[in-house]
Amino acid sequence: MYSLDTSFFMDWQARYYPLDLFVTLQQRMDALVQAGECRAVDLVREEIESVGTPGLRTWAKNSTGLFLPMEEAIQLAGAQIEASYPDLMDPKGLHESADAYVIALAQLNNGIVVSQETSAMEKSSKKRAYYIPDVCRDLGVTCINLLGLMRREKWTF
Repeated sequence: MYSLDTSFFMDWQARYYPLDLFVTLQQRMDALVQAGECRAVDLVREEIESVGTPGLRTWAKNSTGLFLPMEEAIQLAGAQIEASYPDLMDPKGLHESADAYVIALAQLNNGIVVSQETSAMEKSSKKRAYYIPDVCRDLGVTCINLLGLMRREKWTF
Protein backbone atom coordinates (compact mmCIF):
# COMPACT_ATOMS: atom_id res chain seq x y z
CA MET A 1 0.00 0.00 0.00
CA TYR A 2 1.25 3.44 -0.93
CA SER A 3 0.73 6.28 1.56
CA LEU A 4 0.56 9.47 -0.50
CA ASP A 5 1.86 12.86 0.64
CA THR A 6 0.45 16.20 -0.52
CA SER A 7 3.70 16.96 -2.38
CA PHE A 8 3.08 13.87 -4.53
CA PHE A 9 -0.28 15.22 -5.65
CA MET A 10 1.02 18.72 -6.24
CA ASP A 11 3.94 17.56 -8.39
CA TRP A 12 1.82 15.02 -10.22
CA GLN A 13 -1.11 17.15 -11.21
CA ALA A 14 -0.26 20.78 -10.57
CA ARG A 15 3.38 20.98 -11.60
CA TYR A 16 4.62 18.27 -13.96
CA TYR A 17 1.94 15.88 -15.20
CA PRO A 18 -1.35 17.78 -15.64
CA LEU A 19 -4.43 15.63 -16.13
CA ASP A 20 -5.30 17.10 -19.52
CA LEU A 21 -1.97 15.94 -20.98
CA PHE A 22 -1.16 12.77 -19.04
CA VAL A 23 -4.42 10.86 -19.32
CA THR A 24 -2.82 7.42 -19.10
CA LEU A 25 -1.03 8.34 -15.88
CA GLN A 26 -4.32 9.47 -14.38
CA GLN A 27 -5.99 6.20 -15.46
CA ARG A 28 -3.22 4.17 -13.84
CA MET A 29 -3.41 6.18 -10.63
CA ASP A 30 -7.20 5.82 -10.60
CA ALA A 31 -6.78 2.05 -10.94
CA LEU A 32 -4.38 1.95 -7.97
CA VAL A 33 -6.81 3.97 -5.89
CA GLN A 34 -9.76 1.76 -6.85
CA ALA A 35 -7.73 -1.36 -6.03
CA GLY A 36 -6.96 0.04 -2.59
CA GLU A 37 -3.24 0.24 -3.33
CA CYS A 38 -3.02 4.02 -2.74
CA ARG A 39 -4.32 5.81 0.32
CA ALA A 40 -3.86 9.17 1.98
CA VAL A 41 -4.77 10.40 5.42
CA ASP A 42 -7.57 12.93 5.63
CA LEU A 43 -5.10 15.68 6.57
CA VAL A 44 -3.69 15.37 3.03
CA ARG A 45 -7.17 16.04 1.65
CA GLU A 46 -7.34 19.15 3.82
CA GLU A 47 -3.97 20.33 2.50
CA ILE A 48 -5.11 19.74 -1.08
CA GLU A 49 -8.24 21.78 -0.37
CA SER A 50 -5.99 24.61 0.84
CA VAL A 51 -3.19 24.61 -1.75
CA GLY A 52 -4.33 22.42 -4.65
CA THR A 53 -5.36 23.58 -8.08
CA PRO A 54 -9.07 23.48 -8.95
CA GLY A 55 -8.44 20.38 -11.08
CA LEU A 56 -6.61 18.59 -8.29
CA ARG A 57 -9.32 19.48 -5.77
CA THR A 58 -11.97 18.11 -8.12
CA TRP A 59 -10.01 14.92 -8.80
CA ALA A 60 -9.44 14.38 -5.07
CA LYS A 61 -13.12 14.95 -4.29
CA ASN A 62 -14.11 12.37 -6.90
CA SER A 63 -11.53 9.76 -5.81
CA THR A 64 -13.77 7.70 -3.58
CA GLY A 65 -11.90 5.63 -1.04
CA LEU A 66 -8.60 7.48 -1.40
CA PHE A 67 -8.70 9.43 1.86
CA LEU A 68 -8.80 7.65 5.18
CA PRO A 69 -10.23 9.19 8.33
CA MET A 70 -7.84 9.98 11.15
CA GLU A 71 -8.51 6.80 13.10
CA GLU A 72 -7.10 6.38 16.57
CA ALA A 73 -4.20 4.14 15.52
CA ILE A 74 -3.07 6.68 12.91
CA GLN A 75 -3.44 9.55 15.38
CA LEU A 76 -1.40 7.75 18.04
CA ALA A 77 1.35 6.67 15.66
CA GLY A 78 1.49 10.12 14.06
CA ALA A 79 1.64 11.84 17.45
CA GLN A 80 4.51 9.56 18.46
CA ILE A 81 6.40 10.49 15.27
CA GLU A 82 5.76 14.19 15.90
CA ALA A 83 7.05 13.81 19.46
CA SER A 84 10.18 12.00 18.29
CA TYR A 85 10.81 14.36 15.37
CA PRO A 86 9.49 17.80 16.34
CA ASP A 87 11.56 19.39 13.56
CA LEU A 88 9.52 17.46 10.98
CA MET A 89 6.80 20.08 11.31
CA ASP A 90 7.30 23.41 9.58
CA PRO A 91 7.10 26.00 12.36
CA LYS A 92 5.84 28.57 9.84
CA GLY A 93 3.19 26.25 8.40
CA LEU A 94 -0.31 27.65 8.30
CA HIS A 95 -2.04 24.29 8.69
CA GLU A 96 -1.51 21.14 10.71
CA SER A 97 1.08 19.12 8.85
CA ALA A 98 0.11 15.72 7.50
CA ASP A 99 3.71 14.51 7.25
CA ALA A 100 3.87 12.44 10.45
CA TYR A 101 0.50 10.86 9.68
CA VAL A 102 1.49 10.00 6.11
CA ILE A 103 4.45 8.13 7.60
CA ALA A 104 2.27 6.58 10.31
CA LEU A 105 -0.19 5.23 7.74
CA ALA A 106 2.63 3.50 5.86
CA GLN A 107 4.21 2.26 9.09
CA LEU A 108 0.95 0.75 10.35
CA ASN A 109 0.25 -1.00 7.03
CA ASN A 110 3.76 -2.12 6.10
CA GLY A 111 3.42 0.34 3.25
CA ILE A 112 5.53 2.74 1.24
CA VAL A 113 5.47 6.52 1.54
CA VAL A 114 5.28 8.43 -1.75
CA SER A 115 6.54 11.97 -1.35
CA GLN A 116 8.33 14.50 -3.51
CA GLU A 117 10.26 15.87 -0.54
CA THR A 118 14.02 15.41 -0.44
CA SER A 119 16.05 14.69 2.66
CA ALA A 120 17.63 17.45 4.72
CA MET A 121 21.08 16.32 3.53
CA GLU A 122 20.13 17.04 -0.09
CA LYS A 123 18.94 20.59 0.53
CA SER A 124 21.23 23.56 0.09
CA SER A 125 19.14 25.65 2.46
CA LYS A 126 17.02 23.62 4.83
CA LYS A 127 14.24 25.08 6.92
CA ARG A 128 14.07 22.12 9.28
CA ALA A 129 16.24 19.27 10.52
CA TYR A 130 13.92 16.52 9.25
CA TYR A 131 11.82 15.94 6.18
CA ILE A 132 9.70 12.92 5.30
CA PRO A 133 12.56 10.90 3.72
CA ASP A 134 14.75 11.47 6.80
CA VAL A 135 12.12 10.20 9.23
CA CYS A 136 11.23 7.28 6.97
CA ARG A 137 14.90 6.29 6.80
CA ASP A 138 15.21 6.44 10.60
CA LEU A 139 12.04 4.37 11.08
CA GLY A 140 12.79 1.82 8.37
CA VAL A 141 9.84 2.87 6.19
CA THR A 142 10.44 2.84 2.44
CA CYS A 143 10.03 6.28 0.88
CA ILE A 144 9.91 6.88 -2.87
CA ASN A 145 8.86 9.69 -5.18
CA LEU A 146 6.46 9.70 -8.13
CA LEU A 147 9.09 8.39 -10.52
CA GLY A 148 9.87 5.64 -8.02
CA LEU A 149 6.18 4.69 -7.92
CA MET A 150 6.09 4.52 -11.72
CA ARG A 151 9.15 2.27 -11.71
CA ARG A 152 7.81 -0.01 -8.93
CA GLU A 153 4.58 -0.40 -10.88
CA LYS A 154 6.56 -0.96 -14.11
CA TRP A 155 4.62 1.70 -15.97
CA THR A 156 5.83 2.78 -19.37
CA PHE A 157 4.38 5.54 -21.49
